[in-house]
Amino acid sequence: MSGREGGKKKPLKAPKKQNSNVDDDDKAFKQKQKEENKKMEEMRKRAAAGGPLASGGIKKSGKK
Repeated sequence: MSGREGGKKKPLKAPKKQNSNVDDDDKAFKQKQKEENKKMEEMRKRAAAGGPLASGGIKKSGKK
């Protein structure tokens, strides 16, 4: 008796539909997301390398 054969069978997956009608707003939104993802990847690389995330600013010594 094999337990894997009993029960419901899973239905086959339907092929994904192609979304061919994309307007200018969608194109602009996707382009903006790609640019943001590039910036985030650069920030991740900098953080992993241990470098400063943002340059400039005033450093305080902590003494009073």
